[in-house]
Amino acid sequence: MHCIILSIICVIALVSQHCLARPCRDQLVAPLYASSFEASSRYNFLYSANLARLHGGSGWSPAPRDRQPWLQINLLHKYRITAIATQGTFNSYDWVTKYTLLYGDRPDTWTPFVQRGGNSTFSGNWNYYQVKKHNLHYAITAKHLRILPVGWNPAGKIGLRLEVYGCFYDSYVMAFDGDDMVAYRFKRNTMKMLKDVIALNFKTLERDGLLLHGEGPQGDYLTLELVDSKLVMHISLGSSSVHDMTGHTSVTLGNLLDDQHWHYVTLRRYGNYVNLTLDGETASIRCKGDFQYLDLDKELYIGGVMKTDKPHFPDKQNFRGCMENVFYNGVNIIDLAKNKMPQIRFPHRKKKIYYACQDLLLKPMTFAGINNFLQVPGPFRRNRMSVKFKFRSWDATGLLMYANFADNLGSLKMALSEGQVNISIAQPGKKPLEFAAGYRLNDGFWHSVDLVARDNFATVIIDEEEGSPLRINNIFTLRTGDRYFFGGCPKPANGTGCVSDLIAFHGCMQQIYIDSEPVDIDIIMQRRLGRYSQLLLGTCGITDRCTPNLCEHEGKCIQSWDDFICNCDNTGYKGEVCHKSVYKESCEAYRLSGKYYSGNYTIDPDGSGPLKPFVTYCNMQEYKAWSVVRHNREYGTKVTGTSMERPFVGDVQYYNASWGEVSALANGSEYCEQRIQYDCYKSRLLNTPDGHPFGFWIGRNQERHFYWGGSFPGIEKCGCGIAKSCSDARFYCNCDADYRQWSYDKGLLNYVDHLPVMQVVVGDTNRTASEARFTVGPLRCYGDRNTWNTVSFTKTTHMEFPTFRPGTSADISFHFKTTADHGVFVENPGPPYFIRVELNSTTELLFIFSVGDGIINATLKSPTPLNDDQWHFVKAEINVKMARIKVDEQPWVVRRFPSQSYVNLVFTKPLLVGAAEYKMRGFLGCLRGLRMNGVTLNLEGKVNELEGIKYNCSGHCWNTSEVLCRNGGRCVEKYSTYLCDCNETAFDGLYCHKDIGGYFEPGTWLRYSIRSAAITVAAQFANIVDPQSFTLGYNQTSEEIVFSFSTRETPAVLLYISSFTNDYIAVVLKHDGSLDLRYRLGLFINKYTLINRNMADGDPHIVNVTRNEREIRIEVDYMQPIFQSIPLIFDKKFDSPKSLFLGRVLETGVIDPEIQKYNTPGFTGCMSGVKFNNIAPLKAYFRPNQTDPPITIMGELVESNCGAGLVVLPPIPLEIDPWYTGPVFPYIHDDTPSGPVIAVIVMLVLLIVFGTVAALYLYLYHYKGSYHTNEPKAIESPSSVKPLTEEAPRKEQNLPKIQEEDRGE
Repeated sequence: MHCIILSIICVIALVSQHCLARPCRDQLVAPLYASSFEASSRYNFLYSANLARLHGGSGWSPAPRDRQPWLQINLLHKYRITAIATQGTFNSYDWVTKYTLLYGDRPDTWTPFVQRGGNSTFSGNWNYYQVKKHNLHYAITAKHLRILPVGWNPAGKIGLRLEVYGCFYDSYVMAFDGDDMVAYRFKRNTMKMLKDVIALNFKTLERDGLLLHGEGPQGDYLTLELVDSKLVMHISLGSSSVHDMTGHTSVTLGNLLDDQHWHYVTLRRYGNYVNLTLDGETASIRCKGDFQYLDLDKELYIGGVMKTDKPHFPDKQNFRGCMENVFYNGVNIIDLAKNKMPQIRFPHRKKKIYYACQDLLLKPMTFAGINNFLQVPGPFRRNRMSVKFKFRSWDATGLLMYANFADNLGSLKMALSEGQVNISIAQPGKKPLEFAAGYRLNDGFWHSVDLVARDNFATVIIDEEEGSPLRINNIFTLRTGDRYFFGGCPKPANGTGCVSDLIAFHGCMQQIYIDSEPVDIDIIMQRRLGRYSQLLLGTCGITDRCTPNLCEHEGKCIQSWDDFICNCDNTGYKGEVCHKSVYKESCEAYRLSGKYYSGNYTIDPDGSGPLKPFVTYCNMQEYKAWSVVRHNREYGTKVTGTSMERPFVGDVQYYNASWGEVSALANGSEYCEQRIQYDCYKSRLLNTPDGHPFGFWIGRNQERHFYWGGSFPGIEKCGCGIAKSCSDARFYCNCDADYRQWSYDKGLLNYVDHLPVMQVVVGDTNRTASEARFTVGPLRCYGDRNTWNTVSFTKTTHMEFPTFRPGTSADISFHFKTTADHGVFVENPGPPYFIRVELNSTTELLFIFSVGDGIINATLKSPTPLNDDQWHFVKAEINVKMARIKVDEQPWVVRRFPSQSYVNLVFTKPLLVGAAEYKMRGFLGCLRGLRMNGVTLNLEGKVNELEGIKYNCSGHCWNTSEVLCRNGGRCVEKYSTYLCDCNETAFDGLYCHKDIGGYFEPGTWLRYSIRSAAITVAAQFANIVDPQSFTLGYNQTSEEIVFSFSTRETPAVLLYISSFTNDYIAVVLKHDGSLDLRYRLGLFINKYTLINRNMADGDPHIVNVTRNEREIRIEVDYMQPIFQSIPLIFDKKFDSPKSLFLGRVLETGVIDPEIQKYNTPGFTGCMSGVKFNNIAPLKAYFRPNQTDPPITIMGELVESNCGAGLVVLPPIPLEIDPWYTGPVFPYIHDDTPSGPVIAVIVMLVLLIVFGTVAALYLYLYHYKGSYHTNEPKAIESPSSVKPLTEEAPRKEQNLPKIQEEDRGE
């Protein structure tokens, strides 16, 4: 029986836990009756308010003349609301594109829901059927909701269906009037807690007040209070006077909390880590000190402290307002108080406590439009004017009130100007009377203005300070008009009498009195009194856009009604939110920017990171710049009386910089060094009996290092130990010999990842006469290893880094070069938010992101290609103001955000470099110097050559000693592969290795026209005077001739280059098969024998002739080169080349007889790879790259490589051949069964085959045996060998005749 009861209890507990743990996502609108819906108006009964349910068959639409429509829902109970969803009217063009959500406990006081960034407007729908859902960034509690449409489809009208999601909310409320307070008694006298969870809701009209307090006997305390309308938490887990440690920690959240709206506070603590959340904004802190437990004594106070002798509360003001659901570690304190439980203690005085919130119905109004105004009537033609109201605003300028006097006597204008209330009384024909009151009234708080005026007298009282009113006594006449305008004048002002050149007031007003009579907002809302435009009645929608402060690096936030700006003066940073540093990262960066003078410079090693810039000395040299940071330990520190138990710890305090800032300098430098010296008199350094050093130094990241100057990391030695020059060979340091004389150990520390030196620890100076002195030199660094952190991507892959957590601003910078036309450089994927920088095309750079309001991009279109295999520098930035991107020196491409935007730079997945998620759109090329928010990503640390990520950026073309492109082809880097550009060669193919040649039939020749006209004398003179500006298009003093041939016929002119003068160049094959080279330059002919043996042997031969000035290099068939020279008395210029001939010369004019005698009958054979400078005539003919190449052919020329020379270069190594896909092997089934298995399978197949044959035979034999026939028995014998053709007639005769049906039937 007990087991059954226990099981039932367990089941109930599990079900209850499941119900409590289920998400707060119930539909709250769908179950409501029609009476819960109310609206300002309706289009007709088919568009009533009760039809505004999600997925309903209609929807709500207001009347066309309704200027400020609203839809209101009574949820009947108080609920916790987490989301809202909307649709347009079913099957129509009616939907809402923007709306505002108001909520409250009553239908006459409203609170606008403000999203992150201070925006109170939700984005709506873009069609009638899709659902647009918003998850609130913090849950609210409400019984009544009101939707205000702000924008709608211009092609239709307002149309709305909606659903609200949440769950039931139990509300336990207690009112505090400044004298009420509650104390919650702990079950034990002292509570020692490792973790706490405290939650409460409050609303108030007061700026100050104590919400919660508890303290312990050992100095622990926890306090939540309002200070100047901000929530402040004070906490201490204990202090220690012995270790000089204080535990007091404070944090401030929010502003303008005196708005009579509910605010939601949650405090979560685990050990010394605390998260304080106010209305969805969380501050995470770590309490000072090393204590983990919070010790509270006896009681926790709510609303105030009952004992006035508490040391922390000499002048604390008790809370005045309402609190709801005050929970302390799961205990509902207000519920206990309401039930008068013994754990609750009240003050001794007898006073009724209210467990309901008595709201003071102030009914404020919000002026939020461009031309907003409120017009109300007033008493007419009185000689006394009395106006009183309260306002709050962030704007420094705006029209507060305007009133015309009766009988055209003038007007009175009250305006906010530079934070003061300016009053101007204008009278016809007279100079206006102007006076001001107040100071800094645009601080966002409520301020009251009380104006009383009559003839010749006016009084203004600001904030009810009656002791110091502003009085004026001037001559003027006053008769009140019948209309008062607040917040602005109607536009246009015709007929209203309100004329002002001031901008409209933006802010809130309440408690307006005219002639001591209050203005009834309810009557105004019913439009039975006055007029108004662009007002939000019943609520104050002011928000603090500077809390939290989005201006970084201590920038000053200055806000207006709908925006803010950052004042970055004296911060060392610039930009919209003071994010970018105005200083360089290092002295090296200054040197590269053109600063060549040594001196003091301000550097910022982490750029836009959190560390501050500091001043250092830059020693500028020709090829490097040293950054020198000095400190307080450069001139020696004397140490005595220390031991290992109580060592001396000497802090190295760097001038103008913290340890973190100096560490950032060292971390980004290529090389750093710091000299360290230990002078000792009977004081040991590293040698100890138990193996622990007596002295050591502490470097970056508070790491201890047990090696000294001149030694290396991981080796517990001094410099003399490395050099084996210590005074005592048994030890590794001079001081370890422990002599009664002065000695020293010194040297350089230059392992950059351990520097700078932050502390020096000395522990062996407590013996008689023992003494030590240590000296640390300045930190000296040069170079920038961040900029040259380079990798190349040769395959589609990516690197993975920890999730990018930039906060509210982000900047990305890097260098890249590529020949690819697309690729993603960096991406932090979602969902729901992501950020990405990519090359979208050869000229488009894309900065694309989704950080709160859909997918947005900023696209840079470069006028020149970005895939030109040159380095390009990219910078991208994003903050709440805008996103922008630039490349090299091109202008920024800016995408500005609307005011009140919020940038949610919160990502959930790892950062990817080199490709998008799932290795999509991979980048092929080189990246270097990738920095994100001032932090350099170590790209080289992620190198993986198997994945296609390599060190540096040498690529294929420069990363090998092999010749990748043959015959002078140009290697073009493609990162994943390479290409050979053969345009400047006479060859073709992937490696420029394929000869292009032809077979010359007898009588065939080719002419290539080089120029159509001779070079004029003026052009030659211009080339001599200014060769940089006027070139001839060819070099007159240098040639290169290369070709190969094979033939058995002689003689022949193999190659001939004519000119418009008598100059020519010829290579001739003489009758005996030898080769000659003929040059005619000017008046003389130069003859050179290339080779004397017979070349007409049918084998291919290669000829290479190169001339530079007067020197000629001749090489035939890769034999030893022959060098010839042109005599000084001969000309060296080859003027005006005209045509190039192959096979035979048919030039107009006179041909040299020496050439003519070899010109007949012409060349017969093969010729290949012909090239004269940059002209390849055979390639131009067989591989034309222009429509009409300058080539003339006579006879039959057939493409052939029969004249190709021998290849002497080795083949392309397989490991660097990008087109090699591996050896081809015959496909072998590695899953073939073993021998016995194969035998069994073969036997089964044979059995099946024979079985099938036997079955067919039996079947056919059985059919034959059942056939009735009258044949003789001898015919049935299987031994009969008579042919069937002979038996067929006999069989046909004996068969019974079968009567067939007539086909006609």
